[in-house]
Amino acid sequence: MALRTLRLTPRITPKFLFFVLLVLVPICVVVIFTHGQKISYFFRPLWDYAPPPFIHIPHYYAENVSMEHLCHLHGWSIRSEPRRVYDGIIFSNELDMLELRWRVLNPYVTKFVILESNTTFTGIPKPLFFSSNQPRFSFAKEKIVHGLFPGRTAIRGSHEDPFVLESQQRGAMNALLRVAGISSGDLLIMSDTDEIPSPHTVKLLQWCDGVPPVIHLELRHYMYSFEFPVDYSSWRATINVYGPGTRYRHSRQTDLLFSDAGWHCSFCFRRLKEFVFKMTAYSHADRVRRRDFLNYTRIQKLICSGDDLFDMLPEEYTFQELIKKMGPIPRSASAVYLPAYLIENADKFRFLLPGGCLRNSE
Repeated sequence: MALRTLRLTPRITPKFLFFVLLVLVPICVVVIFTHGQKISYFFRPLWDYAPPPFIHIPHYYAENVSMEHLCHLHGWSIRSEPRRVYDGIIFSNELDMLELRWRVLNPYVTKFVILESNTTFTGIPKPLFFSSNQPRFSFAKEKIVHGLFPGRTAIRGSHEDPFVLESQQRGAMNALLRVAGISSGDLLIMSDTDEIPSPHTVKLLQWCDGVPPVIHLELRHYMYSFEFPVDYSSWRATINVYGPGTRYRHSRQTDLLFSDAGWHCSFCFRRLKEFVFKMTAYSHADRVRRRDFLNYTRIQKLICSGDDLFDMLPEEYTFQELIKKMGPIPRSASAVYLPAYLIENADKFRFLLPGGCLRNSE
């Protein structure tokens, strides 16, 4: 008769289960509280959907090719005279990027329309940086239309919605553009200071007939300087053929995206204090989750390594893209196809070029 071997399985007692829960639950709560944003972003592909894809418009350009031929390649026709161009921006504190932008666009722009507030989008009082630095921009003095927006200071302990304050300023820009003399048929660039259309993009759209009334610009995205190219994900900048229904916006207005149309250099500041200012002032200031995020030594280290200032995961809609972009941004040694004024004044703007990651503290 065969012997049967009985295998005894230890029974989990209620006391043991209670002990496990007593240990695991607090650990889970602490992990979620500390890294909740990272956990949420990592699982974004499960709870969020990508917006509809853009329709990419091919962009043809080469030096010494006639404007008539370039217009024809895009399916447009050449105009007898160029359109007037208005460049409208809401300004915070990006003085270096503003100079670079205006120097690059100056030959093509009729009016530089700039709106400045005495508070940030988060309701923090701020200096009027442009007003106090106007001599720096004397090269464009005759073209500048400068407006001041009386911001609302947040009451201590209250939580102002930064997107509401941002929207109010964009509404004020509509009135300032009319003061500047914009009229139907003119081109209007709607973008942030650090979103710079390339000169040949602006020239092409002002000389060609048949361009769409609204077109988003695909900008190559950089972080901290042109040493850290991220991707071509920047799309919020637009060029509009101005009409009665045109409103100043920084959101999706059409499905059309003009390929490879310029540069977007995020957090491209000369001084560490400027990084701190933007981190606490712009619409996503809630990403500063710990006070040490604003430490100069920490910020300097992250700038030179190409890591994220807010210790966040990439905002992607697929696990493939998310994993591909995790970690520091790879360095580039290329300074090709950058704004000409930047290369011509490389000593002045060394911090924007490869090898220039060290910043001034003040």
